[in-house]
Amino acid sequence: MVDSPGQSVRILQLDLVTLRALAAGDLVSAQRHAPVELTGYLVEPDSRRLWQMRGGQVARDPDSAAWVTGVVVDGRTGRVVGRAGFHGPPDDAGMVEVGYSIDTAERRRGYARAALRWMLARAAAEPDVHVVRASVSPANAVSRELVLAHGFVEVGDQWDDEDGLEIVYEVPAAGPTE
Repeated sequence: MVDSPGQSVRILQLDLVTLRALAAGDLVSAQRHAPVELTGYLVEPDSRRLWQMRGGQVARDPDSAAWVTGVVVDGRTGRVVGRAGFHGPPDDAGMVEVGYSIDTAERRRGYARAALRWMLARAAAEPDVHVVRASVSPANAVSRELVLAHGFVEVGDQWDDEDGLEIVYEVPAAGPTE
């Protein structure tokens, strides 16, 4: 669990059955397999697309289940407040990419900050991880400010077929260098 000013969270990984149920929009079935109470936010269209992608990824590579997006759980209340995780295990260069989205009803309470700190702590604790990446839409000022506040620096840009132009930021897994 990682504390952030005002928040304490953990990211709970989901099994393949739960990922597939969420991808199908079947909250009832997903709930039967989840150790926490899931919310409707997790079956909204953007979430469903993500679960489809991550479910396929885990089906092809079961070891990636420990890395991919899970649910953000408030450490004090046990409520699910969003989704976050890595895009997958570290690549050959030791890079992992973070992703996070907080339920619109839970935003502006420090959950994204706490989830990012959780992921940075996990990356720093993993000997195979050397770099943490975040790709942010130029229009997403809140997310840009969040990654910059955690030592990420802009290293370029990329085109994502779903999200369009993204600015790419990176930070060493051990934290920013002076």
